Amino acid sequence: VRHAQILERGVETKLLAKHQGRAHKVVIEPGSPYIFYTCGEDGLVQHIDLRTVASTELFTCRPVDDSRAYMPFIHLNAIAIDPRNPNLFAVAGSDEYTRLYDIRKYKWDGSTDIGQPTDYFCPPHLIGNDQVGITGLTFSDQSELLVSYSDEFIYLFTRDMGLGPNPIPSSPLSACNEASDIGLDHSATDANEKAIPQVYEGHRNCETVKGVNFFGPKADYVVSGSDCGHIFIWRKKGGELIRVMEADKDVVNCIESHPHTTVLASSGIESDIKIWTPKAIDKPTLPAKIEQVCLCPSNLLH
Repeated sequence: VRHAQILERGVETKLLAKHQGRAHKVVIEPGSPYIFYTCGEDGLVQHIDLRTVASTELFTCRPVDDSRAYMPFIHLNAIAIDPRNPNLFAVAGSDEYTRLYDIRKYKWDGSTDIGQPTDYFCPPHLIGNDQVGITGLTFSDQSELLVSYSDEFIYLFTRDMGLGPNPIPSSPLSACNEASDIGLDHSATDANEKAIPQVYEGHRNCETVKGVNFFGPKADYVVSGSDCGHIFIWRKKGGELIRVMEADKDVVNCIESHPHTTVLASSGIESDIKIWTPKAIDKPTLPAKIEQVCLCPSNLLH
């Protein structure tokens, strides 16, 4: 991780931190031009302050239990900070969970338990699935958490959908017994079952590490790239696919929305960055059979 200053006489760079393997993501703390976090394939999360040019290794992300001995740490692809509460940040990578952390749990004298997440997020049907991973995530201004899975779909979580600090579910039999013992009523059970994340389908995320983002002045839309070289846009509420745009001959990996206006930037395998603005006169239509074209082979089973 390097910091570059553009000066009249040229560019000066400083080495700030190192990761073993690729450093996939850098995220700047909202409201601060000096503090940012990094994560990488080594599972390490680092905190960097440009005022002191110091990097602090916060923790290495570990699996939730010992059942995956082949995975000593989680290869991290994404990190995001909650803009409503910059003390909270989320990371995700080579397993099914998004982990939420609180920087206030870190003690600068080294006595800390920040490596223990305060909350976990995962769609119920993916818990225990060792075939999926997460390539991108982001927060909305309302603290909603948008998560893009490899070989799967995109999901929108609200804070009340968290699994808590211990996501390992009990066995179905014990859960039924516990519910019977405490006289759990059906209305409470139904309410819990309804707390499932909104899903966004149709794109293809199998080959590369892809980001995901909100779009629009009120974050009313969800945007993602795809292995088929298109940008996909959904309505956030309801998950309706409303726009598909060809953006790369191969793959669209990165897609970022402007913080203050309705503009998108995208990039992929091609060597350019494309800028998108809403200028269409006629209402666009979806390409014929785009859902079939962009499905991953694994998604054909859903």
